Amino acid sequence: MKKAFGFIIAALVLIVLLFVTGTVYTVREGQQVVLTQFGKPSGTITEAGLHFKLPFIVKVNVIEKRFLAWDGESAQMPTRDKTYIQVDTFARWKISDPLLYFKTLRDERSALSRLTDILGSETRNAVAKHDLLEVVRSTKDRKPERTDLQTEKEADFEPIKIGRREIEKNVFEIAKTKLEDIGIELLDLRFKRINYNQSVAPQIYEQMISERQQIAERFRSEGAGEAARTMGKMEREVKRIESEAYLKIQSILGEADAESTRIYAEAYGGTPERESFYEFVKTLEAYDKILDENTTVILSTDSDLFKLLKGSKSK
Repeated sequence: MKKAFGFIIAALVLIVLLFVTGTVYTVREGQQVVLTQFGKPSGTITEAGLHFKLPFIVKVNVIEKRFLAWDGESAQMPTRDKTYIQVDTFARWKISDPLLYFKTLRDERSALSRLTDILGSETRNAVAKHDLLEVVRSTKDRKPERTDLQTEKEADFEPIKIGRREIEKNVFEIAKTKLEDIGIELLDLRFKRINYNQSVAPQIYEQMISERQQIAERFRSEGAGEAARTMGKMEREVKRIESEAYLKIQSILGEADAESTRIYAEAYGGTPERESFYEFVKTLEAYDKILDENTTVILSTDSDLFKLLKGSKSK
């Protein structure tokens, strides 16, 4: 009897525990719940805390409430100018309508698969509508630094109409609208990496090298021309300076000779004796310049030099 009574008590306790655990459930922060009754959605719970339900009939389906990540695989796609590139994208999303999400997708695995389909498709469509420069360049307002040898036109990048940021924005807007129909809110989308396809990378690099070499050759040519112009200006300036210096030197020498002549005139002029002495001194200076021990001079009798020598001998 006691054993039967104990068994009954244990059964009752077990029933109570099953009833309690089947009735009470907890919703944590970062979670939301979709309640289903016989497999059909019957309601949603989005607030954290302790909640109650009908045991055994109502099932609790926990759905993530936090921001989630989608990291797409790198995919090959062509641009409008027929250049194949590898585009790697990522996005952030959350479940905005848990009931609609549960009805259409049921779980996160299905949601990621749908995200891959929609985001990958819209990215491919957007890239195919634009040239490579539009996909790679981030903004149409970018301005490079200009060197002295470049004109303003040469320094500018090739103009673009949209740029990568706007393409990302267009993909985001279109995909966001489509994802709202399945209870998902798209929060952000970015092109994580853009690279050339390996099959065309060598040709692209060769083209880039060729273009850089052409620009470098143009700079060298312009530099050589600028150097020649600078050297010409320098030579003209040197000749001008030398000419002005020569004129100044000659002017100074002329003034010095005039001053010397004036001083000599003042020193030896005025009386016959001073004039004779001046003539004698200048003659001696002439002798010193034209005569040495190996010089033979033939003079006529009326020569000034002969007169001086003859006068000196007679004295």
